[in-house]
Amino acid sequence: MIADNARRWYALALLCVAGFMVILDAQIVLLALPSITRGLGLSVDGAQWVMSAYLLTFGGLLLLGGRTADLLGRRRVFMTGTFLFGLSSLLCGCAWSAGVLIAARAVQGVSAAVMAPSALSLLVDTFEEGHDRNRALAIWSGSGGFGATAALLIGGPLTDVLGWQWVFFLNVPVALLLLTLSPLLLRESRTGARSRAYDPAGALTATAALVACVYAVVEAPRAGWLSAGTTGLLAAAVLLAALFIRIEARSTAPLVPLRLLRARTVSGGNLVVFLLGAAAFGMSYTLSQYGQGVLGYSPLQFGLANVVMPVGAVVGSYAGQALVTRIGVRPVAVGGLALVGAGSLLLAGVPVAGAFVRDLLPGLLLFGPGLGACAVAGSIAALTGAGERESGVASGINTAAFQIGGAFGVAVVTSVALSHGGGQERLAALTEGYQSAFTACAALAAVGLACALVLLRRARPRPAPGRPVEHGHGGAVVAGEPRP
Repeated sequence: MIADNARRWYALALLCVAGFMVILDAQIVLLALPSITRGLGLSVDGAQWVMSAYLLTFGGLLLLGGRTADLLGRRRVFMTGTFLFGLSSLLCGCAWSAGVLIAARAVQGVSAAVMAPSALSLLVDTFEEGHDRNRALAIWSGSGGFGATAALLIGGPLTDVLGWQWVFFLNVPVALLLLTLSPLLLRESRTGARSRAYDPAGALTATAALVACVYAVVEAPRAGWLSAGTTGLLAAAVLLAALFIRIEARSTAPLVPLRLLRARTVSGGNLVVFLLGAAAFGMSYTLSQYGQGVLGYSPLQFGLANVVMPVGAVVGSYAGQALVTRIGVRPVAVGGLALVGAGSLLLAGVPVAGAFVRDLLPGLLLFGPGLGACAVAGSIAALTGAGERESGVASGINTAAFQIGGAFGVAVVTSVALSHGGGQERLAALTEGYQSAFTACAALAAVGLACALVLLRRARPRPAPGRPVEHGHGGAVVAGEPRP
């Protein structure tokens, strides 16, 4: 038998592997996407759905996944999500058409929306409040950040040597390992009968609204912004969003308590994080397309070249956390978004015959630290404005905002890139589209900066006593029942 003290740290290692896999899968596809596009004959707008299908279902169903784990049992739901994640990863790797791959990616996102919050709930149940829990949460968050960096180092060699299918096949043995060890290391837990209310209608309505909005943005350059198809999709998105608000207002246990979003700091922090996610994923997607499609980098070369950004983000997150305690969230968020915008504008000047050190490195050196600092400030702002009993759901909303913002950002840059390049030589046309896409990322950062100035408070945050402040979006995902 494993001693209880040792067992809980083994359990933490197991849960961190799960969190690592979820974040890895959100990032690693960026490296393989050009190879996937060629292999399956995807169009530019079709390729973005390989990213967006995962991000939309992950972000849109994250809170529902946490509530499901609380209701049905956290270990049971975690293992079910892990099984589906492994199965959908196998289907992704075996995909024989674009439609099959995109559908399997959507199932991966649903699985991740179940795995991530149930894993963190299991972590919180395993460690009592205090030093050990805070240490465990820090390790959990670090595993997510490591996943984002490892994606660039692992994805390149896998795609170059074995083919793009192996960025998905990699998940299968990991999922099998998790399924084997979970019954041995994890204890079952669930919420008491007093909190068994459920709100699937809210989650499904919100996700449908997001899908309609993203689809409209992607299709608009081809069909026209005023076409019946585009306006119909946008109208459907608005109606579904209104229905979601109505459902949440009437629900006895809403996934998104509207009273929480009425607090200016909470809504402002989430809006800043949404726009930061849009700029971050939009920039990463555009950079991958430009680096491999125009400069001719292999996936391995691109991964090694781009690793400077996640490393910079880690540095920026630590610096941002220290600065927030001294000068408050608003200056840190504004400064971080200014760096993100400046980095995007530098990247917007990329030429057809670009060079990494001259044309890419300066922008990445600004973008990474800005991303890390702003992620910390936006997350702390959103959580500081929530009461202690609502800190769990507030953190879940914040993480969902980043993922959903990522899907929106990928859709925006795809739409912008598709709007350029008519009548030009192919590489020149592609480069012009990517230049505009980088500029769009700068515009998203500018809107986020304006929101930070208007909505975030100048004062330093004062987190609830005894409760660690979660931050960042590499691994800290809290969703489900807020604990007293």
